[in-house]
Amino acid sequence: MQLTTEQIIYPSSDDKPMADSTIQYRWITQIKGGCDAIFKDDPNVFVAGDLFWYPVEGNSNICQAPDVMVVFGRGKSDRKSYRQWHEENITPQVIFEVRSESDSQTKMDKKLVFYNRYGVEEYYLYDPADKDLRGWRRTDGLLDVIDPMIGWVSPRLGVRFELGDEGLELYAPNGEKFVDYLELYQQREQERQEKELAQQRAERLAAQLRAAGIEPEA
Repeated sequence: MQLTTEQIIYPSSDDKPMADSTIQYRWITQIKGGCDAIFKDDPNVFVAGDLFWYPVEGNSNICQAPDVMVVFGRGKSDRKSYRQWHEENITPQVIFEVRSESDSQTKMDKKLVFYNRYGVEEYYLYDPADKDLRGWRRTDGLLDVIDPMIGWVSPRLGVRFELGDEGLELYAPNGEKFVDYLELYQQREQERQEKELAQQRAERLAAQLRAAGIEPEA
């Protein structure tokens, strides 16, 4: 019996790990988290990590699971996969891939061909091992190489790309650098400690003024 499009199974997992290493996972979550933060107040921007994307109805063999994808014009609701025909046929406009040491050049070439064929507007590839950053933008119907990438600002995201001594640096439209949760926690802890020290200094100064018979201003 031939399967109809309604009976075709579109898997939400291939039983493979999201990342091949801790560094790849860290970059994936940092990029996704930064994109989430930029569009947290926009209900019509969907950001996902490692989610299966099926661009063609009726063919479950045509799919990719981008490390991070950003889709403008779709809501933030949870999904098991991104089946494009259920999403007003909107293609993910921006794709990020973080290359792992096990990714062959053939595999990466096939991903570029896939994203080119199915309408991605911006595709960014970062190799943390070599600190190599590459990008492509759709021009005249095809993904064309972005050169230079250093200082490039994504037309869709407003994100600026830089390469520092430690590798890739991404900056949100407001100038804030993408950081992972640990860095964010450390920043907040430092701010809290600085606030406490300032309060302690103010209290000591107030006590000294009172001892001198001067009532400090509130």
